[in-house]
Amino acid sequence: MKIFEKKLSELKPYANNPRKNKGAVQGVADSIKEFGFKNPIVIDKDGVIVAGHTRYEAAKQLGYKSVPCIIADDLTDEQIKAFRLVDNKTAEKAEWDLPKLDLELMEIQGIDMEKWFDELGEDEEKKKEKESMLESMELKAFEHYDYLVIVFDNQMDWLNVVNMFGLHKVNAGYGATKKVGVGRVVTGKRFFEAVRHKDFDVKQGTKR
Repeated sequence: MKIFEKKLSELKPYANNPRKNKGAVQGVADSIKEFGFKNPIVIDKDGVIVAGHTRYEAAKQLGYKSVPCIIADDLTDEQIKAFRLVDNKTAEKAEWDLPKLDLELMEIQGIDMEKWFDELGEDEEKKKEKESMLESMELKAFEHYDYLVIVFDNQMDWLNVVNMFGLHKVNAGYGATKKVGVGRVVTGKRFFEAVRHKDFDVKQGTKR
């Protein structure tokens, strides 16, 4: 597969593009600005865009004069029409594993990921549910010694616990507790019940 550098003036957006991309242009532009133009635009033999309308608009916004392209000259006209739709549709079927996404985001310290993940993919119902849960926490939960800190020496154990308890990022606080910052919260009862049903050696801290 060959990649060609093409002038933006040589590319033509597909007139009947059924995908509305306007809301995604800024995010893609931020991505290109941060990481470079890593995903070529796919065009047909006449320079009409098959896949990459958002990247095209983002490149224009950033002042690019040319962009990397792949020419899909091995596809029939019907295949190009189909690919244009399938390329967008297949991405809709993927979902985020939120606990693992949280872990990945927490380990990225030098890049402002909120430009792309400001809501972590949560819908309104989930956001309201989380807000309700946070509001029910009393301030004393952050002021007294009624919490437990567990340090893991490997990522796999940490991921197992994240998945076991369905832990989520918490970035909230009220009044003087606004400095609480980012943490992970699980109710003591849920933790106790999970551990109680395991045959742990409390003195050794290991499973028998």
